Amino acid sequence: MGSDPLFANGLNLAVWLILLVKVLVIFLIVLLSVLFMVMYERKAVAYLGVRYGPNRAGPKGWLQSLADGTKLLFKEAFTPRNADKPVYKLAPYLMLVPIMVAFSIVPIGGRITIAHHTTELQLADPQWGILFLLMTSGLAVYGVILAGWASGSKYPLLGSVRASAQMVSYEAVLGLTTATVVLVTGSLSTSTIVAAQSGHWSFVHWNLIHTAVIPFILFSIAITAEMTRAPFDLVEAEEELSGGYNLEYSSIDFAWFYLAEYAALVTNSAIIVTLWFGGPNGPTIDGHSVGPLWFTVKVLVVLYIFVWIRATLPRFRYDQLMDLGWKRLIPASLIMLMVVAGFQATSTSGGNGGGHWLAQREWGLAAVGGAIVLGALLWRAIDVGRQASEVEEARESRLSLERES
Repeated sequence: MGSDPLFANGLNLAVWLILLVKVLVIFLIVLLSVLFMVMYERKAVAYLGVRYGPNRAGPKGWLQSLADGTKLLFKEAFTPRNADKPVYKLAPYLMLVPIMVAFSIVPIGGRITIAHHTTELQLADPQWGILFLLMTSGLAVYGVILAGWASGSKYPLLGSVRASAQMVSYEAVLGLTTATVVLVTGSLSTSTIVAAQSGHWSFVHWNLIHTAVIPFILFSIAITAEMTRAPFDLVEAEEELSGGYNLEYSSIDFAWFYLAEYAALVTNSAIIVTLWFGGPNGPTIDGHSVGPLWFTVKVLVVLYIFVWIRATLPRFRYDQLMDLGWKRLIPASLIMLMVVAGFQATSTSGGNGGGHWLAQREWGLAAVGGAIVLGALLWRAIDVGRQASEVEEARESRLSLERES
């Protein structure tokens, strides 16, 4: 559990009870945030589209998501005749569980005291927290592809193959951009990453600034594609795949996929706040730390940006999606990792690489020069490939016309 003082004197009944309460609280936070997020998105999209949005169920329509969830529970559940039933039932949980577990490493605030026991407002703080985060994001791919395969239908299978290819393609960008944060903070622990962004005028210490903004932009694009959110929601392109990998699911089984989608949105927004915006760090109010308040405000802002993007940008084509990932984002992530690593490296062989990365100019300038050369070579390679493709397409078009004539 990392540096949590709750375990300083070993395990006893009180410690187990506090740990159980923390698990339940994290579960409830994720569950209730999904109900809130569904309505938050619908209200925000309606506002951006100059519409009313849901306004019937509850005060100003805010209980609509609860009504929709209740309706799903009472819908008829069916299993396709050709489905692999054990895998078919397991797939939704393979998506939902890793997402909810990932929230456990997010620091929500500082320390509190419960029954003379001091504990962190964080369920778990392993020293390899970032690796755990990347592992859980990779596991969700299995839920997607198994859902399509186990349904026993070609349309969900096509949707799951497309979704898994999309998610795997952008995993590399997530790993590379997260590595820039690890380089700057010198730790894989999420609590240490948050602590490294603290100080007077804490926003100056945010990793958003220390990594020169670009890795954050790349990470945000990649996490949007990873969640298959608009404009990368090709998994559920209705006019092409009739609903995607979850087409054959209904009732509570479909509700798990729906829950996993919005739980991923909330969890990944919390991770963005943790990695790039200082987590719960913020000004005190009357001398009291209000970390959970600042954390909530930051997450709500990030969530609104995701909704704003969905309401604004049109859907990409699949070839554009793959070109963006493999030809643009992955090379850009590698270049920024090299630049940040160069600036972070010390000029002495015995240095530990600490301190602000802009202070290490020698290696940094060398890294910038190397990045420019590599970027130019890569751009030239992509341009040559594009020209070759155009020549091949023109040749095939000419041959086709000759056959017709």
